[in-house]
Amino acid sequence: MKKLISTKRLFIYYLHVLALPLFFIGSSAQVFAQGNILITPKRIVFNGSKKSYALNIANTGQDTISYEISLVHNQMKEDGSIKKIVQPDSIQSFADRYLRFYPHSVTLPPNSSQSVRIQVTGTNELYPGEYRSNLYFRALPNEKVFQQKKSEKDSGISMKIIPLIGISMPVFIQVDQSTAQVAFSEMSFNNEKDTIPTLKVTFNRTGNMSVYGDVAVDHVSPQGKTTRVGLAKGVAVYAPNAIRHFSLRLSKITGVNYHTGKLYLTYSDQSSNTVKLAEAEITLN
Repeated sequence: MKKLISTKRLFIYYLHVLALPLFFIGSSAQVFAQGNILITPKRIVFNGSKKSYALNIANTGQDTISYEISLVHNQMKEDGSIKKIVQPDSIQSFADRYLRFYPHSVTLPPNSSQSVRIQVTGTNELYPGEYRSNLYFRALPNEKVFQQKKSEKDSGISMKIIPLIGISMPVFIQVDQSTAQVAFSEMSFNNEKDTIPTLKVTFNRTGNMSVYGDVAVDHVSPQGKTTRVGLAKGVAVYAPNAIRHFSLRLSKITGVNYHTGKLYLTYSDQSSNTVKLAEAEITLN
């Protein structure tokens, strides 16, 4: 009788997932967290005499992680989603030619951090306006995981899919004063039975630069009582886009009747919440 030989064939597929800028209700505007990586700050704006920034990248997980860093171009669609620009055009002005950063890769053991410095150069060549590119942190496969799986004693064929997270962070160079303005239109509210109350609105941006701020929604009762029912931090409309369609799920709070009163919507500059970029209200019935 022939002796049967037990074999194991291991296939590990790394699925690369691009994690684009997200907007978290109640999260810090200065920190971007995705998986086990924490980056501070979450966006960079060169608009004055400052010529460099230091990003802090921290590994909050239990495994060593590695990221490769590069500059890429992204575009915001009208629904707010982000897509990578494969073929650059002349509509959007990019910042990559005027940016330098180092190191170009990082490897972080558990509970450790490292700085990445980004500098702006040659801005005297730029015309007034806004230039934007994105720092892209591409996760690299963890070879330790591969080796552990490969050494497992088992027979047959196994397959493991491991997602690789990529983070895209916008970097702006803004030359001269901003003429950007924003206004609301097409504001609507949905409060059908057994659904989550949702407010929809369209941002209308004009001017030479992007807008960025916090969206807040207050319910004002017929008696004048004001209750905060919605908040989204870090909402942007990137130039050259003229519009962005936006929706926000509102909280169900005891004492708030979404059939009476009104909803008051504000969009405030994140650097100074007292500066309102836009505001509107809708009467409930």
